[in-house]
Amino acid sequence: MKAYKKIILAGGNGYLGTVLAKYYRDLADEVIILARKQKPVDGNIHTALWDGETEAGWTVHLAGADMLINLCGKNVNCRYTEKNKREIVHSRVAPTQLLGRVISKMTDPPKLWINLSSATIYRHAEDHPQDEETGEIGYGFSIDVCNIWEKTFFEANTPHTRKVALRMGIVLGRSDSVFPRLLNLAKMGLGGQQGDGQQHMAWIHEHDAARSTQLLLDHPELQGVFNCTAPNGEKNADMMRIIRKAYGAPFGLPAPQWLLGIGAAVIGTETELILKSRWVMPKRLLDSGFKFQFEKAEHAVHDILSIRG
Repeated sequence: MKAYKKIILAGGNGYLGTVLAKYYRDLADEVIILARKQKPVDGNIHTALWDGETEAGWTVHLAGADMLINLCGKNVNCRYTEKNKREIVHSRVAPTQLLGRVISKMTDPPKLWINLSSATIYRHAEDHPQDEETGEIGYGFSIDVCNIWEKTFFEANTPHTRKVALRMGIVLGRSDSVFPRLLNLAKMGLGGQQGDGQQHMAWIHEHDAARSTQLLLDHPELQGVFNCTAPNGEKNADMMRIIRKAYGAPFGLPAPQWLLGIGAAVIGTETELILKSRWVMPKRLLDSGFKFQFEKAEHAVHDILSIRG
Protein backbone atom coordinates (compact mmCIF):
# COMPACT_ATOMS: atom_id res chain seq x y z
CA MET A 1 0.00 0.00 0.00
CA LYS A 2 1.39 3.38 -1.01
CA ALA A 3 1.71 6.33 1.34
CA TYR A 4 -0.57 8.69 -0.63
CA LYS A 5 -3.60 8.40 -2.86
CA LYS A 6 -3.20 11.30 -5.24
CA ILE A 7 -0.68 14.04 -5.98
CA ILE A 8 -1.61 16.88 -8.38
CA LEU A 9 1.03 18.90 -10.23
CA ALA A 10 -0.43 22.00 -11.91
CA GLY A 11 1.82 23.12 -14.77
CA GLY A 12 3.86 20.00 -14.12
CA ASN A 13 5.29 19.33 -17.60
CA GLY A 14 8.39 21.44 -16.99
CA TYR A 15 11.68 20.51 -15.36
CA LEU A 16 10.65 20.65 -11.70
CA GLY A 17 7.30 19.02 -12.43
CA THR A 18 9.12 16.11 -14.05
CA VAL A 19 11.38 15.78 -10.99
CA LEU A 20 8.36 15.75 -8.66
CA ALA A 21 6.38 13.29 -10.80
CA LYS A 22 9.26 10.81 -10.76
CA TYR A 23 9.70 11.28 -7.01
CA TYR A 24 6.05 10.61 -6.17
CA ARG A 25 5.30 7.87 -8.69
CA ASP A 26 6.42 5.19 -6.19
CA LEU A 27 4.85 6.95 -3.20
CA ALA A 28 1.34 7.66 -4.53
CA ASP A 29 -1.37 5.63 -6.24
CA GLU A 30 -1.59 8.28 -8.94
CA VAL A 31 0.19 11.43 -10.02
CA ILE A 32 -1.87 13.78 -12.15
CA ILE A 33 -0.25 16.57 -14.16
CA LEU A 34 -2.41 19.52 -15.19
CA ALA A 35 -0.93 20.67 -18.49
CA ARG A 36 -1.78 22.37 -21.78
CA LYS A 37 -0.55 19.43 -23.86
CA GLN A 38 -1.53 15.81 -23.50
CA LYS A 39 1.19 13.26 -22.83
CA PRO A 40 0.97 9.47 -23.00
CA VAL A 41 0.12 7.71 -19.74
CA ASP A 42 3.33 6.70 -17.96
CA GLY A 43 2.41 4.04 -15.42
CA ASN A 44 0.49 5.86 -12.70
CA ILE A 45 1.38 9.32 -14.08
CA HIS A 46 -1.52 10.83 -16.03
CA THR A 47 -2.09 14.19 -17.75
CA ALA A 48 -5.31 16.20 -17.49
CA LEU A 49 -5.71 19.08 -19.92
CA TRP A 50 -6.17 22.59 -18.57
CA ASP A 51 -5.37 26.10 -19.77
CA GLY A 52 -4.69 27.68 -16.38
CA GLU A 53 -7.54 30.11 -17.04
CA THR A 54 -10.89 28.33 -17.03
CA GLU A 55 -12.75 25.67 -15.08
CA ALA A 56 -13.28 22.46 -17.06
CA GLY A 57 -13.08 18.69 -16.69
CA TRP A 58 -9.74 18.84 -14.89
CA THR A 59 -11.40 20.09 -11.70
CA VAL A 60 -12.70 16.62 -10.75
CA HIS A 61 -9.13 15.40 -10.27
CA LEU A 62 -8.55 17.73 -7.32
CA ALA A 63 -11.14 15.92 -5.19
CA GLY A 64 -9.54 13.87 -2.44
CA ALA A 65 -5.97 14.82 -3.40
CA ASP A 66 -3.34 14.58 -0.70
CA MET A 67 -1.41 17.47 -2.20
CA LEU A 68 -1.63 20.01 -5.00
CA ILE A 69 1.58 21.71 -6.10
CA ASN A 70 1.16 24.70 -8.43
CA LEU A 71 4.26 25.17 -10.59
CA CYS A 72 2.81 27.56 -13.17
CA GLY A 73 4.76 30.58 -14.35
CA LYS A 74 6.46 31.91 -17.47
CA ASN A 75 10.24 31.58 -17.33
CA VAL A 76 11.78 34.83 -16.06
CA ASN A 77 14.89 34.20 -18.16
CA CYS A 78 13.93 36.86 -20.69
CA ARG A 79 14.18 40.60 -21.28
CA TYR A 80 11.82 42.56 -19.06
CA THR A 81 9.84 44.21 -21.84
CA GLU A 82 6.36 45.43 -20.94
CA LYS A 83 4.85 42.49 -22.83
CA ASN A 84 7.03 39.95 -21.04
CA LYS A 85 6.34 41.59 -17.69
CA ARG A 86 2.59 41.25 -18.22
CA GLU A 87 2.98 37.60 -19.25
CA ILE A 88 5.22 36.81 -16.26
CA VAL A 89 2.67 38.23 -13.81
CA HIS A 90 -0.42 36.81 -15.54
CA SER A 91 1.08 33.32 -15.88
CA ARG A 92 1.46 33.18 -12.10
CA VAL A 93 -1.58 35.06 -10.86
CA ALA A 94 -4.26 33.62 -13.19
CA PRO A 95 -3.67 29.90 -12.38
CA THR A 96 -3.39 30.71 -8.67
CA GLN A 97 -6.70 32.59 -8.74
CA LEU A 98 -8.30 29.76 -10.73
CA LEU A 99 -7.17 27.06 -8.30
CA GLY A 100 -8.35 29.19 -5.38
CA ARG A 101 -11.81 29.56 -6.92
CA VAL A 102 -12.15 25.85 -7.60
CA ILE A 103 -10.90 24.75 -4.18
CA SER A 104 -13.18 27.20 -2.36
CA LYS A 105 -16.24 25.42 -3.81
CA MET A 106 -15.09 21.85 -3.14
CA THR A 107 -16.46 19.54 -0.46
CA ASP A 108 -13.38 17.29 -0.61
CA PRO A 109 -10.53 19.65 -1.56
CA PRO A 110 -6.80 18.85 -1.54
CA LYS A 111 -5.44 18.54 1.99
CA LEU A 112 -2.37 20.64 1.15
CA TRP A 113 -1.82 23.27 -1.54
CA ILE A 114 1.79 24.26 -2.18
CA ASN A 115 2.21 27.29 -4.42
CA LEU A 116 5.65 27.94 -5.81
CA SER A 117 7.22 31.31 -5.09
CA SER A 118 10.81 32.48 -5.38
CA ALA A 119 13.72 33.08 -3.04
CA THR A 120 14.42 36.20 -5.08
CA ILE A 121 11.75 37.99 -3.04
CA TYR A 122 14.42 39.02 -0.53
CA ARG A 123 16.73 41.98 -0.97
CA HIS A 124 20.22 41.79 -2.46
CA ALA A 125 22.10 40.41 0.56
CA GLU A 126 25.84 40.10 1.01
CA ASP A 127 25.88 40.86 4.76
CA HIS A 128 23.79 38.05 6.25
CA PRO A 129 21.29 35.39 5.15
CA GLN A 130 17.59 36.12 4.83
CA ASP A 131 15.13 33.79 6.56
CA GLU A 132 11.34 33.65 6.68
CA GLU A 133 11.08 35.49 10.00
CA THR A 134 13.62 38.30 9.77
CA GLY A 135 14.38 38.45 6.04
CA GLU A 136 13.90 41.81 4.33
CA ILE A 137 11.81 42.00 1.17
CA GLY A 138 13.60 43.69 -1.71
CA TYR A 139 12.34 46.02 -4.44
CA GLY A 140 12.04 45.94 -8.22
CA PHE A 141 10.06 43.97 -10.77
CA SER A 142 11.05 40.46 -9.65
CA ILE A 143 10.03 41.22 -6.08
CA ASP A 144 6.77 42.82 -7.24
CA VAL A 145 5.96 39.57 -9.04
CA CYS A 146 6.59 37.50 -5.92
CA ASN A 147 4.52 39.83 -3.75
CA ILE A 148 1.42 39.78 -5.95
CA TRP A 149 1.84 36.01 -6.50
CA GLU A 150 1.92 35.27 -2.77
CA LYS A 151 -0.82 37.81 -1.97
CA THR A 152 -3.12 36.15 -4.51
CA PHE A 153 -2.35 32.74 -3.03
CA PHE A 154 -2.91 33.60 0.61
CA GLU A 155 -6.09 35.58 -0.14
CA ALA A 156 -7.73 32.47 -1.64
CA ASN A 157 -10.57 31.24 0.57
CA THR A 158 -9.59 27.63 1.35
CA PRO A 159 -10.63 26.89 4.94
CA HIS A 160 -10.23 23.13 4.53
CA THR A 161 -6.94 23.23 2.60
CA ARG A 162 -3.63 23.97 4.26
CA LYS A 163 -1.43 26.35 2.25
CA VAL A 164 2.35 26.74 1.87
CA ALA A 165 4.16 29.28 -0.31
CA LEU A 166 7.47 27.64 -1.19
CA ARG A 167 10.15 30.23 -1.92
CA MET A 168 12.32 28.14 -4.20
CA GLY A 169 15.98 28.75 -4.91
CA ILE A 170 17.84 27.63 -8.04
CA VAL A 171 17.13 23.91 -8.44
CA LEU A 172 20.28 22.02 -9.42
CA GLY A 173 19.90 18.98 -11.68
CA ARG A 174 21.52 17.57 -14.80
CA SER A 175 18.59 17.60 -17.21
CA ASP A 176 17.57 21.26 -17.19
CA SER A 177 17.44 24.58 -15.32
CA VAL A 178 20.64 26.47 -14.46
CA PHE A 179 23.18 23.70 -13.86
CA PRO A 180 23.58 22.47 -17.48
CA ARG A 181 24.25 26.05 -18.56
CA LEU A 182 26.91 26.58 -15.91
CA LEU A 183 28.46 23.24 -16.78
CA ASN A 184 28.60 24.18 -20.46
CA LEU A 185 30.47 27.36 -19.55
CA ALA A 186 33.02 25.25 -17.65
CA LYS A 187 33.35 22.88 -20.61
CA MET A 188 34.11 25.81 -22.92
CA GLY A 189 36.70 27.35 -20.60
CA LEU A 190 34.32 30.19 -19.67
CA GLY A 191 33.46 28.92 -16.20
CA GLY A 192 34.98 31.76 -14.20
CA GLN A 193 33.13 34.10 -11.88
CA GLN A 194 30.37 36.35 -13.18
CA GLY A 195 30.72 39.98 -12.17
CA ASP A 196 32.81 40.26 -9.00
CA GLY A 197 31.75 36.73 -8.03
CA GLN A 198 30.71 37.80 -4.52
CA GLN A 199 26.97 37.43 -5.09
CA HIS A 200 25.41 34.50 -3.23
CA MET A 201 23.49 31.79 -5.03
CA ALA A 202 20.45 30.32 -3.31
CA TRP A 203 20.47 26.75 -4.61
CA ILE A 204 18.97 23.36 -3.78
CA HIS A 205 19.58 19.87 -5.16
CA GLU A 206 16.54 18.61 -7.09
CA HIS A 207 16.15 15.60 -4.80
CA ASP A 208 16.04 17.78 -1.69
CA ALA A 209 13.52 20.07 -3.40
CA ALA A 210 11.21 17.07 -3.87
CA ARG A 211 11.88 15.71 -0.37
CA SER A 212 10.99 19.07 1.19
CA THR A 213 7.47 18.87 -0.27
CA GLN A 214 7.02 15.45 1.35
CA LEU A 215 8.03 16.83 4.74
CA LEU A 216 5.41 19.56 4.35
CA LEU A 217 2.82 16.99 3.33
CA ASP A 218 3.55 14.74 6.30
CA HIS A 219 3.34 17.53 8.91
CA PRO A 220 -0.21 18.97 9.00
CA GLU A 221 0.85 21.65 11.48
CA LEU A 222 3.10 23.35 8.92
CA GLN A 223 1.75 26.22 6.83
CA GLY A 224 2.65 29.69 5.57
CA VAL A 225 5.95 30.71 3.94
CA PHE A 226 8.91 28.33 3.64
CA ASN A 227 12.30 28.98 2.03
CA CYS A 228 13.41 26.04 -0.11
CA THR A 229 17.18 26.42 -0.45
CA ALA A 230 20.20 24.52 0.83
CA PRO A 231 21.44 25.86 4.19
CA ASN A 232 24.91 26.51 2.77
CA GLY A 233 24.63 29.00 -0.06
CA GLU A 234 27.67 29.60 -2.24
CA LYS A 235 29.15 32.74 -3.68
CA ASN A 236 29.17 32.75 -7.46
CA ALA A 237 32.97 32.53 -7.67
CA ASP A 238 33.00 29.52 -5.34
CA MET A 239 30.19 27.74 -7.17
CA MET A 240 31.95 28.14 -10.50
CA ARG A 241 35.19 26.84 -8.95
CA ILE A 242 33.34 23.80 -7.57
CA ILE A 243 31.84 23.04 -11.00
CA ARG A 244 35.20 23.49 -12.76
CA LYS A 245 36.96 21.22 -10.27
CA ALA A 246 34.28 18.53 -10.43
CA TYR A 247 34.30 18.53 -14.22
CA GLY A 248 38.09 18.76 -14.46
CA ALA A 249 38.27 22.08 -16.29
CA PRO A 250 41.78 23.50 -15.80
CA PHE A 251 40.68 27.14 -15.97
CA GLY A 252 37.66 29.36 -16.42
CA LEU A 253 37.65 32.82 -17.91
CA PRO A 254 35.68 35.32 -15.80
CA ALA A 255 32.87 37.47 -17.18
CA PRO A 256 33.09 41.07 -15.92
CA GLN A 257 29.88 43.00 -15.36
CA TRP A 258 30.16 45.10 -18.53
CA LEU A 259 30.50 41.94 -20.63
CA LEU A 260 27.53 40.32 -18.89
CA GLY A 261 25.42 43.34 -19.84
CA ILE A 262 26.25 42.89 -23.51
CA GLY A 263 25.80 39.11 -23.35
CA ALA A 264 22.44 39.39 -21.59
CA ALA A 265 21.15 41.72 -24.28
CA VAL A 266 22.34 39.36 -27.02
CA ILE A 267 20.77 36.20 -25.57
CA GLY A 268 17.64 37.97 -24.33
CA THR A 269 17.90 37.91 -20.54
CA GLU A 270 18.57 40.28 -17.63
CA THR A 271 21.83 40.64 -15.70
CA GLU A 272 19.83 40.75 -12.46
CA LEU A 273 19.36 36.99 -12.76
CA ILE A 274 23.14 36.59 -12.56
CA LEU A 275 24.31 39.46 -10.37
CA LYS A 276 21.71 39.67 -7.60
CA SER A 277 23.01 38.23 -4.32
CA ARG A 278 20.45 35.73 -3.02
CA TRP A 279 21.63 34.68 0.44
CA VAL A 280 18.69 32.73 1.80
CA MET A 281 18.37 30.46 4.84
CA PRO A 282 15.73 27.68 5.07
CA LYS A 283 15.12 28.31 8.77
CA ARG A 284 11.60 26.91 8.92
CA LEU A 285 12.53 23.67 7.12
CA LEU A 286 15.46 23.17 9.47
CA ASP A 287 13.32 24.00 12.51
CA SER A 288 10.79 21.43 11.29
CA GLY A 289 13.43 18.70 11.33
CA PHE A 290 14.23 18.51 7.62
CA LYS A 291 17.58 16.81 6.98
CA PHE A 292 19.18 17.90 3.73
CA GLN A 293 20.91 15.12 1.83
CA PHE A 294 22.96 17.74 0.01
CA GLU A 295 23.93 20.58 2.34
CA LYS A 296 27.10 21.48 0.46
CA ALA A 297 27.43 22.45 -3.17
CA GLU A 298 30.46 20.16 -3.66
CA HIS A 299 28.36 17.12 -2.79
CA ALA A 300 25.41 18.24 -4.91
CA VAL A 301 27.58 18.90 -7.98
CA HIS A 302 29.45 15.59 -7.67
CA ASP A 303 26.15 13.72 -7.33
CA ILE A 304 24.66 15.39 -10.39
CA LEU A 305 27.74 14.73 -12.51
CA SER A 306 28.28 11.14 -11.39
CA ILE A 307 24.76 9.73 -11.29
CA ARG A 308 22.99 11.57 -14.08
CA GLY A 309 25.16 10.76 -17.03
